Amino acid sequence: MIDNNKINLASKYFDKAYKLHLTGNIKEAIEAYQISITYYPTPKAHTYLGWAFSLTGRFEDAIEECKIAIELDPDYGNPYNDIGSYLINLGRYDEAIYWLEKAIDSLDYEPRHFPFYNLGRIYEKKGDWIKAINYYSEAIKINPQYEIAKNAFIRLTALMN
Repeated sequence: MIDNNKINLASKYFDKAYKLHLTGNIKEAIEAYQISITYYPTPKAHTYLGWAFSLTGRFEDAIEECKIAIELDPDYGNPYNDIGSYLINLGRYDEAIYWLEKAIDSLDYEPRHFPFYNLGRIYEKKGDWIKAINYYSEAIKINPQYEIAKNAFIRLTALMN
């Protein structure tokens, strides 16, 4: 049976955590996300807790939180991209590709341009600049205002000339 009181408390603590997170109070945000999850675990709360962990360099913990989010809702794409991003930070590019491709295929995922950009980063690091440019281009098609992808596309194109 669903306990609406627990859901409301979870939502209250998630909102508090998110506000703390955005203002840079990561330690307090982590605590509030964890409290939210104890009341009612959601894929979003686990994903955002992972994001907060990543900001403190706790990438393995961040990956674990995202895997829990995926178990709760396999269609929610954010944790797939986030795992890919954390693996990039750990230098585990081949593992990251799998997760980023899963993000692209997810049914419920915004912002869709992130996994394309992240795949571009991987292929650029691996020296496959053509593939990297194609992924950067895809990110720009999805979000023409995504300056980071535009800059990467221009920089890499210039290096190839």
